[in-house]
Amino acid sequence: MGDIKEVVPKITKFKKGKPISSFKLTFDSQQVQPEPIYYWLLDFVQDGGWETKKITDNFSASPGSGQFADIGQRVTRMQEEGMKILGGLNQVIKSSLNLIYDLKEFKMRLVHYDDSKSDSKQTRESGMLALKQIWLDSVDLKRGRGSIHQLAAEGGYTTIREVFMMANSINDLKKMNKEDKDGGGIINDQILRMLIPRLAEFNKWVEYSEKELRKRFNIERSYLKSQVETIKLYSSWMKPYLKAAEELRQKGFEGNAALVSAFSTSMFELTLFGKRKVSVPEKFGNAKLKRDYYSCILISLVYRGHLSRRETQQGDYGFVMGGRIDMTFDSYALNSEEMELMEKELTKEDVEDTLKFSSDVAGDALAELKDDLDEFLTDEDDKKEEKKKKKKENDINPFSALFSLFKPSSKKKGKKKEIANLKSIKADNFVERAVRANAAQSAADGIYLVYDIYKKSHGMASSPEGFENSDEAETTEPAVEFKDVFKK
Repeated sequence: MGDIKEVVPKITKFKKGKPISSFKLTFDSQQVQPEPIYYWLLDFVQDGGWETKKITDNFSASPGSGQFADIGQRVTRMQEEGMKILGGLNQVIKSSLNLIYDLKEFKMRLVHYDDSKSDSKQTRESGMLALKQIWLDSVDLKRGRGSIHQLAAEGGYTTIREVFMMANSINDLKKMNKEDKDGGGIINDQILRMLIPRLAEFNKWVEYSEKELRKRFNIERSYLKSQVETIKLYSSWMKPYLKAAEELRQKGFEGNAALVSAFSTSMFELTLFGKRKVSVPEKFGNAKLKRDYYSCILISLVYRGHLSRRETQQGDYGFVMGGRIDMTFDSYALNSEEMELMEKELTKEDVEDTLKFSSDVAGDALAELKDDLDEFLTDEDDKKEEKKKKKKENDINPFSALFSLFKPSSKKKGKKKEIANLKSIKADNFVERAVRANAAQSAADGIYLVYDIYKKSHGMASSPEGFENSDEAETTEPAVEFKDVFKK
């Protein structure tokens, strides 16, 4: 993420974003190990009841160092494995798209079969005409010059296609024959003999093709379910590789004078953020605040050193770090709205600074296909339940509306106001100023405790009393003014 010290002045007016108190500690040793230092601080802060979060985690190594080559090999390995899985994932997504298009086509075709069995005469005729057109274009046309289309166009049987579309049974054909008294002489015996086997074949085709089409529809729908699960599985395999490759990317020290290409130099920066909620002082009774207030501490570690390989007499080896480490301890007092704005600013800077790759390919792909997947993968029982719910929602019965007056309201509360910038945050009232002052004092005491105990536990000189480096006016509860009496 971005530098939190640059973000704080953008999200709070309290002390203009400057720390309430600040301490620095620097030491240089060829035997210093950064890991024990970081984990001592992390454990001590967490044991003190602070909710911790790692804000910054940057590192870089000079091209001439062994760590640069080692990290480069690991990144390449992660990228190769991730791209292999991504290639397989792309194939499965393409296959799923083809399945969805096939299922859409099958569903459109099955609508004609359903319409041909409808109770409505008009719908039934429409469905049957559509099926006849499909049969003429895809089945009968394979006969070549003997197909109904060719006979009507070139064979001189101009009425044969219209008669086939009009007749639904052999009895209908006989009625249209000129020898039949009720037929009106529309067709002759020759056309009758040609259409009787064609119509019988069409009726069999309708029966068999519907069975096969529904069977294939169900098979491909089941296959689509398995493909969707495969996409999720591939994505879960791929995420760790791409995430590791991104985390191993060197960043944060571009252009730093300490990184000399020919030297074996490594640098890293860690920032640990801790917060602890502050309660309302007892003298305000049961006063409820619209926003919470937190004591916040910020611990930054900047390391510059070298990584060396040390071998034992048994032939084993390990990496040893040594160099200089700068530690900064800061304290702040923030409310929940300022914390929310801080998260947005940090994320915004992170997106602007780095070109981010979406590792959740499965989520992105499935989100675009959500409607289609819901249509084909939802069971019939679930669809019926959804229809019932919609029916209830559209109920216009006046009595149901009357009885609904006695039911508890299911309307959701209004959305929480979005904090876009510092101007969106209201100034503290009298009670909030007192709570913030307590939060500031708690943060100043907490960060000094971390600083002081760390020095004592590591044999460093420390002061018997705390340093007066915090602004007393900011950590003392405000006096009541006349205008505060009229504020809520």
